[in-house]
Amino acid sequence: MTDSTESPDLSRRGGLTRLKEGTYGGLFAACAAITLLTTAAIFVTLLSDAVVFFRAIPITEFLTGTNWSPNPAGGGQVFGIVPLLIGTITVTITAAFISIPIGTLTAIYLSEYATPNARSILKPLLEILAGIPTVVYGYFALVYVTPALKATLFPEMSTFNALAASIMVGIMTIPMVSSISEDAMSAVPDELRQAGYGLGATKFEVSTGIVVPASIS
Repeated sequence: MTDSTESPDLSRRGGLTRLKEGTYGGLFAACAAITLLTTAAIFVTLLSDAVVFFRAIPITEFLTGTNWSPNPAGGGQVFGIVPLLIGTITVTITAAFISIPIGTLTAIYLSEYATPNARSILKPLLEILAGIPTVVYGYFALVYVTPALKATLFPEMSTFNALAASIMVGIMTIPMVSSISEDAMSAVPDELRQAGYGLGATKFEVSTGIVVPASIS
């Protein structure tokens, strides 16, 4: 009697479970489909616009042109990507000279010198700074950095210039460089540090001569 009375309940529960699983599976599949369709739509839109663009502008002119003037006053449109590439490379290299040294030194402090309390405060703060939108840095460069450079060092500097962009990109990437470098340094085995101290090395020598090279490798 017990088996016969419980079997309908078990059957209903099994049916509800299958219904829930099917519903969840359908929702997950719908979310995945929306993501794929959105990505595909973006790709198709960009591709179609690119086809229209290169029908009007030869690709050789685009890749080798030395002028970029999408809408010049009183003239035709000119699309040469070389100035953009040079500007991007210049900003990247200059920003690296700012972010890599400062970020590495910050990581050394967090990994080797900071107390646990200081690290617990500074590390999340760096991660928060890394999440600031880039448009905020761009606005700061346009409103504050460029006027400061024009007022002190380069009076004839253009409003849109590579130096201000390099400074802000360097500052923007310092938190990322610091966080990644600190994670790599923290992963260095303590045995290497203890071996350095056993040989009479100072904390600075251990940090720069053992921890940093080991974290890079």
